[in-house]
Amino acid sequence: MTTYHTPVLLKESIDGLNIKPNGVYVDVTFGGGGHSKEILSRLTSGKILGFDQDLDAAKNSINDKRFIFCHGNFRFLKNFLRLNGVLKIDGLLADLGVSSHHFDIAERGFTFQSDAPLDMRMNQGAKLSAGEILNTYSFEKLLRLFNEFGEVENSRRLTGEIIKAREVAPFVSSQGFIDAIQKCLPRGAENKYLAKVYQALRIEVNHELDALKKMLLQSLELMDPGARMAVITYHSLEDRIVKNFFKSGNFEGKIDKDFFGNPIIPFKAINNKVIIPSSEEIALNSRSRSAKLRIAERI
Repeated sequence: MTTYHTPVLLKESIDGLNIKPNGVYVDVTFGGGGHSKEILSRLTSGKILGFDQDLDAAKNSINDKRFIFCHGNFRFLKNFLRLNGVLKIDGLLADLGVSSHHFDIAERGFTFQSDAPLDMRMNQGAKLSAGEILNTYSFEKLLRLFNEFGEVENSRRLTGEIIKAREVAPFVSSQGFIDAIQKCLPRGAENKYLAKVYQALRIEVNHELDALKKMLLQSLELMDPGARMAVITYHSLEDRIVKNFFKSGNFEGKIDKDFFGNPIIPFKAINNKVIIPSSEEIALNSRSRSAKLRIAERI
């Protein structure tokens, strides 16, 4: 039996939240529940709400009256908290990206290592899949997502090959898709290239960056001074959004000033340098190889 999900930077992220035993915490990426369980172990009368849009994660719900499972996308953070009578929180944890479970279950379509449906939906009730994107998006829309979300080299040629292949037959499986774009794969770096392509498709399918921005903006209203946020990212697009937001409260990183010229900043960094996993953790959990942890406190 495979582990649903091995939590990344577990001690570092939970230590960074500076848990109050009677506090209210949110894990917006519940998954296998590893981070939530660690937070729970440090609570007395406090409570934690765990978010996940994937119903597979609901099977990992924690049987503890201090824990509430929220089946939903964290873009609806504030609404779910209000439904549960929570107006303010003491801390928030986000472990972004794809869980080990998504990679291990081939039929979910998140990996190109096995032939599987072109799915990639984290919420299996959602309509948009990777296959629909590849079969219906215009040349311009495909080019944009490969450029912006995957930073894919030769994205124009890639898009052209996709358009040409789907005119013959629609894409159904990952192997059919990979066969169709063989000419675009750089020799010796095929997997790295495909990882970028799959990242771009996955971000588009799940509207990941838009959801992240919405969640971060809502956190400003939910966190009083002293509350902390710990966010683990896995690629530069996510990390740039989080870094700029912690720095300035917006996604451009532009710091506004008040009438007297004082900077208006909503957070202070707890770790001046980004925290990365140890070599020991990477050896045990390859998913952690690209992980970066940022922690900030509301001021």
